[in-house]
Amino acid sequence: MSSDAFERYLRANRHPSRPSGRLWNPAADVYRTHDGWIVKVDLAGIQAGDVEIAIKGPLLRISGLRRDSVCGEGVSHYQLEITYSRFEKTIQFPGSIEHAAITRDYRDGLLILQLREEGASRTRAAGK
Repeated sequence: MSSDAFERYLRANRHPSRPSGRLWNPAADVYRTHDGWIVKVDLAGIQAGDVEIAIKGPLLRISGLRRDSVCGEGVSHYQLEITYSRFEKTIQFPGSIEHAAITRDYRDGLLILQLREEGASRTRAAGK
């Protein structure tokens, strides 16, 4: 490809259309523990306050919004690959998790949820 052809290619592909209003589905890992579950969700660039967690029966729904806080007046995009919009991740467990105690931690772009089954520790203690 000649230098002129390469320059034309760059100019033609310089401003790809921005994904707007597209719901994205972040990656998640789910681990089974002795007293419940651990769920890790890849939420880089998300403010902890912009994350909502809902449980209904066996479903865990994590949703929210990733905002682009860098752009402002006088800034135009050159290349956009990161999706800035609403996100949602739904995970189905093999049984109801409605009564699980949830602790949440957000660090290094990962939301880490620990779901401890109600009565799991009491049942184990009684079995000793």
